[in-house]
Amino acid sequence: MEKKDFEFLEYAADAVVVGAGHAGCEAALALARTGIKTALLTLNLDSIAFLPCNPSIGGTAKGHLVREIDALGGEMGIVADKTALQIRMLNVGKGAAVQSLRAQSDKNAYHREMKRVLENTENLRIIQAEATEILVENGKCTGVKTEYGGVISCRAVILCTGVYLNGETITGSVVKKSGPNGFAPANELTKSLIKLGFNVRRFKTGTPARLDGRTIDYSKCEIQNGDTDIYPFSFMHDNVPESKLPCYLTYTNLKTHEVILDNLERSPLYNGTILSTGPRYCPSIETKVVRFKDKERHQIFLEPEGADTLEVYAQGLSTSMPHDVQRAMYSSVAGLENAEIVRYGYAIEYDCIDTLDVLPTLEFKKVEGVYTAGQINGTSGYEEAAAQGLMAGLNASLKLRGLPPFVLRRDEAYIGVLIDDLVTKGTDEPYRMMTSRAEHRICLRQDNADFRLTEKGYACGLVSEKRYERYLARKEKYEQLLVSLRTRVGQKDAAPILKRFGYDEPTGGVSFADMIKRSIPLGEIMKEFSLFSEYSKDVLETAEITVKYEGYLKQNLEMIERAKRLEDKALPPDLDYSAILGLRLEAQEKLERVKPLNLGQAGRISGVNPADISVLMVWLASR
Repeated sequence: MEKKDFEFLEYAADAVVVGAGHAGCEAALALARTGIKTALLTLNLDSIAFLPCNPSIGGTAKGHLVREIDALGGEMGIVADKTALQIRMLNVGKGAAVQSLRAQSDKNAYHREMKRVLENTENLRIIQAEATEILVENGKCTGVKTEYGGVISCRAVILCTGVYLNGETITGSVVKKSGPNGFAPANELTKSLIKLGFNVRRFKTGTPARLDGRTIDYSKCEIQNGDTDIYPFSFMHDNVPESKLPCYLTYTNLKTHEVILDNLERSPLYNGTILSTGPRYCPSIETKVVRFKDKERHQIFLEPEGADTLEVYAQGLSTSMPHDVQRAMYSSVAGLENAEIVRYGYAIEYDCIDTLDVLPTLEFKKVEGVYTAGQINGTSGYEEAAAQGLMAGLNASLKLRGLPPFVLRRDEAYIGVLIDDLVTKGTDEPYRMMTSRAEHRICLRQDNADFRLTEKGYACGLVSEKRYERYLARKEKYEQLLVSLRTRVGQKDAAPILKRFGYDEPTGGVSFADMIKRSIPLGEIMKEFSLFSEYSKDVLETAEITVKYEGYLKQNLEMIERAKRLEDKALPPDLDYSAILGLRLEAQEKLERVKPLNLGQAGRISGVNPADISVLMVWLASR
């Protein structure tokens, strides 16, 4: 009997989100909260908002992304605060621009809380199903087909497939078709993407073993407690949650390195089993030992997976070595001599796309209504995924509502840097957000994310009235404090604190702002003069940074204004670059591939130099 491919209309929606990881959750919420009837497809309801690698949210530059997601009306920061085991501020000894929040998250609680939010969101239906095909008519998305023949009709689809596309886990010589943590992979959708015109390639990531916490000797490790005197991720919360569990720090040693080097031929990374590209900034322990042969030790952070489990994540010991080698490696580390492995480490390979095929709205250039977000775009990290998911979902919503798209510039947000890097430069390895990627990072701090973005989120319909009112109240307090800091103190009253910090007695009055510019902490000023206690810590910090770095901020804003002149010079989307005299062949090819929206974006394309931009400026002027 001939096999027939039955189809039936399972559900009619305006938009479908494929995948319920961190990108998919933010995309679905952005759509549903702005009035779009949305279906969220997931291979397994138990994998919603799952943390398959680090049980953490935030980190260097990633904390900036979470605060920006929150400022725009996203959910990650709220859930991270509610389910944190502890929160710390990283890089406190460095400048304000590079300080970042990081939460040790309760893995199961994070999943449950995000699932609860999704289930109770109006306009959103969650369906456990595997998407196998994107349906298209006349160059526009019309629906998504599932593996059992069901069709969900829609006008927009956001692909947030994570590491599940043709996922394969590798440990030693064992290769299994699998998603992370034993979840099933998605084996059919890649064929549909290739048929639509996506350029598909293969990336890799990995994870360390999980240990039984009862078998770890923490007395040989350094305790790492959370901070209490800091602000949380979400602008909707006043304080960080109570620290519930500590983390611990230990190190590899020469014995650990010897075990690895003696078994290098058994490593899938070095014996040819793994050929795909892995994350340069989060390498396996094998790679670290080989690459940094002069280092006698590497940091290992022992992080609890949750309050309801004994599992401990060994951050820094990511590996795909065979099980016997993993046991020898782990038992060589101080504190882990008798540690029992409950889940072994593995590498995972998966399909992803070339983001040069994607517009700054994250819409696919070749098919209208198809958007991509997260690790399908070649990024690594929950935070990068969530940021893209929010922007893809919001842009799909705006398009369905007949409104202009929402694209953040590089000077407006780390999210703008992330997406511009992807769609303008592309990436040949799993992309990770870092503060060094942002040329305007002094303006893109964690503390001022709401001042930069909440108005924009409100204009798009994603920021709620409650959130917007809270933002206005904080802004008003901040502006009041800035005025108060300009208040001048008499010579006699200012002298004691200036002398205490090594300055000569003033010849006249001095403002509180002048004191801050002389590196006198605002906290010390508050004690000396018994002032400003009515302001919250976050308002005090933002005002202090604004005053302290006023000169640098002014210079940076001038740079931004100059750069915006190029961003304002639009390039026609159908421009034939081969017809422009004076453009070098390489520039023609790169410009034709990316199809930049403006001169600013054109100038950031690898292979396009200032002389090529001058040619384009002359061409524009001649029009």
